[in-house]
Amino acid sequence: MEKGSRGLSCRAAICGIVALLSVAAFSCTLAAEFHKVKEKDMKVDGSLCSLPKSAAFELGVAAIAFLLVAQLVGTTAAVTAAGVVKPKKSSPTRRRVAFVALLVLSWASFAVAVILLATAASMNHGQRYGRGWMDGDCYVAKNGVFGVAAALVVVTAIITLGLTFATEPPSSSSAAAGMAPAPAPRAAASAASTTTHFDAEQPGGRSKQ
Repeated sequence: MEKGSRGLSCRAAICGIVALLSVAAFSCTLAAEFHKVKEKDMKVDGSLCSLPKSAAFELGVAAIAFLLVAQLVGTTAAVTAAGVVKPKKSSPTRRRVAFVALLVLSWASFAVAVILLATAASMNHGQRYGRGWMDGDCYVAKNGVFGVAAALVVVTAIITLGLTFATEPPSSSSAAAGMAPAPAPRAAASAASTTTHFDAEQPGGRSKQ
């Protein structure tokens, strides 16, 4: 029971860490949407343009960092608990395929979220005259780019937490094995029956010669 409770508490702690980091990534992404540079911030000097640096850059980088750590912790724990590294023969094939499919979906959602965050954040890093963001031109992240990234952060977190909750803790099998009753030793039982049979054959007294 102690090993099983430790496994459950460990899984709860991992889920708490993933949820906390995902909330931090979501908050940073939403904050970046409101702090990103806008077209009215653009300065034009002849044929050259420039954009100031915005706090959306730091917020976007922070969101990527939080989301990356959450994804690594959650998926690593889920894969370890599910026994994908060393699959068991007793595990159903369909369940294993569904687990791998959800794992791939989680990483795909994570990749798209990171691409959106990195692209939008780089546009808010500051664009100098003649440099711009690409080919010397200034670019501004469209409205809703960080919002879509925030939605993908939520989707990634839900799938990752679902994978962690769906797997059984590794110590559950060992705990079940520890609760099984131990069989009585046959050697002791046979020795006891032999002793009882020998005592029954002894004479009742010493008066007979």
